Amino acid sequence: MAVPKKRTSKSKRDIRKAAWKRKAAVSAAKALSLGKSILTGNNTGFIYPQPDAEEETEE
Repeated sequence: MAVPKKRTSKSKRDIRKAAWKRKAAVSAAKALSLGKSILTGNNTGFIYPQPDAEEETEE
């Protein structure tokens, strides 16, 4: 089984963890922004099916 030869320093570990968390934070911010734009109707980069007016009146 492969094992590392030397221990990784705490600073390297923290740098990697911070990069991972930053990537997740950016993705979360983009998702929130997209959700807000869909709710307000200002979206341009997201395509989703629009409900037909006939379907809403039948219910």
